[in-house]
Amino acid sequence: MNKETPVEWRISEGNVEYQQALDFMEQRVADIPAGRMETVWLLQHPPLYTAGTSAQREDLLDPHRFPVFETGRGGEYTYHGPGQRVGYVMMDLNKRNRDVRKFVSNLEEWIIRTLATFDITGERREGRVGIWVDREARDGLIGREDKIGAIGVRLRRWVSFHGISLNIDPDLNHYDGIVPCGISEHGVTSLHELGVEAGIKEVDVALKSVFEEVFGRETVTVSAE
Repeated sequence: MNKETPVEWRISEGNVEYQQALDFMEQRVADIPAGRMETVWLLQHPPLYTAGTSAQREDLLDPHRFPVFETGRGGEYTYHGPGQRVGYVMMDLNKRNRDVRKFVSNLEEWIIRTLATFDITGERREGRVGIWVDREARDGLIGREDKIGAIGVRLRRWVSFHGISLNIDPDLNHYDGIVPCGISEHGVTSLHELGVEAGIKEVDVALKSVFEEVFGRETVTVSAE
C-alpha cells in the first residue's frame, strides 16, 4: 500500500435512487480537490436505464419500461437494478498523472480479479467496453460471449465519477428494453446464471480486497445510510 490518504469505502444495503446517487457524486467530485477523501460507493438501484454520451436512440427498445436517465458518463445504454452491484468511483487523477487509460484498465482489472475469486474468467475484448465471459469455453455454448461487468466513467477537472457494475443476480430479462452498450450480437450474464450462488455481501468483500490490491490503496469503511 502507498502512503496516500485512505479511500472512503461506502456501502448501501438497500436500493438507492439514481438522482440521489448523482447528487452525492456531484458534491463529492467538487469536494475532493479541496481535500475531501476519495470515495468508492457500492450500491444497488431500482430498475432503470441510463444513457451515456454515445447512446443511440434506436437502442432504447422500450422507453416506457423503466425510467431513463441521461448521464454524462461515457458509453451507451445500460441497465441498473436489484441484484447488480454498482461501484461509483470518485478518485483524483491529478494524483495519477492524468492517465485515463491506466485508470480504466484498473477498473477492468478490478472486475476481472473479483470474478476470479469466484472461479469465473472475465476477459477484455478489443472494441467492446466492459468485461466478458466466453460461454463457449466455459459452458460449451458455441460462439457465445456474454457481458457480466460494465464500465462507464466521467471526469471533471480530472476527478472521476460513475464507475462499474457487476451482475450478481439481476433479472436479466430487464435488459430486453435496450441494446446493452450498443452491442446486439452478444448477451448478458450474471454470477448466479453461471452457477455461482454468492450474495451481495460476499461480492462486496471481494470487491474491497481486490480494489486495495489493484489500486494500491487502503480503504476505510463508513456508513452510507
